[in-house]
Amino acid sequence: MARCRPARGRHRPVKAEPTQLTPGGTNAVGRILGLLGDEWTLLIIQQALLGASRYGEFMKRLPISNTVLSNRLRALTDSDILVRAPYQSRPVRAEYLITQRGRAFWPVLLSIWDWERRWVPDHVHQLPGMRHTQCGSHFAPTLACRACGEAVTEKDVAARWGPSGSWSRSVPEATTRRRSSADGERGQAGLFPETMSVFGNRWAAAVLVCAFLGTSRFSDFQTQLGVPPSLLSGRLQTFCANGVLCTSRETNYQLTEKGRAFFPVIVAALQCGQHWFRAPEGPAVRLTHLGCGKPFVGQLTCDQCARPLKGAQVRVD
Repeated sequence: MARCRPARGRHRPVKAEPTQLTPGGTNAVGRILGLLGDEWTLLIIQQALLGASRYGEFMKRLPISNTVLSNRLRALTDSDILVRAPYQSRPVRAEYLITQRGRAFWPVLLSIWDWERRWVPDHVHQLPGMRHTQCGSHFAPTLACRACGEAVTEKDVAARWGPSGSWSRSVPEATTRRRSSADGERGQAGLFPETMSVFGNRWAAAVLVCAFLGTSRFSDFQTQLGVPPSLLSGRLQTFCANGVLCTSRETNYQLTEKGRAFFPVIVAALQCGQHWFRAPEGPAVRLTHLGCGKPFVGQLTCDQCARPLKGAQVRVD
């Protein structure tokens, strides 16, 4: 079994400081969606959490081309998620060590794993099991309020814009291009193919966040995000085909039960983003737990023992 952290014991996690954002610029929502809205970025972070650090290891584990891997590793080091560290001088060779910022993505990946396991039965047996070392049980993560400990769904949490929040500032920054058929010629990418189809694209991620915040009409999605109509239509069609959204009328889109179950992924991504990307005006989004009335900070707990989960306590069977 492997822990959800770098396997090489000789390396300690490399520290990274939060990024201070430009006043009036893209906020934490836009920055985190820009990072996560790329399927290869998610998969590289996933493998780094599972112990990969050297170029050849990423190539062996992922169906990725040299060009795409090099570009993503460069972007991840620029974002302080990985750090490039030489391990050999003749010839010079370096590995990519995950930083504290990179390690903070484990709740996002764990939430994605659970969603795929529950809602994408076509490949459920291909996913590895997860064991909580504190109780020794195979488990499923439960999203709970850190203040009161109560399990929550999207219906229990109210969201409003914070000081740096607005639709214009939350649109994801342009990222690397989406994977083409040529990039994937070595095989299917990753353990989470359906997540990639609905979240592994910056516009798809933004549309999904809009849906969670109550947007339902085509014209409202377009106005709020400024996304080209053809791209928006394609993203909405993908969501409907995957059962994440459904339509009651041609321009009215509603989250399905499967779509609402993606809420823990959204919360984990938002919290990661607002911790590591800080606007001088304040947070982009404020969340409140309607049950206890306190600011909502989500934590993942073990459904078997109810204790909070930590990345070092999760093993992959």
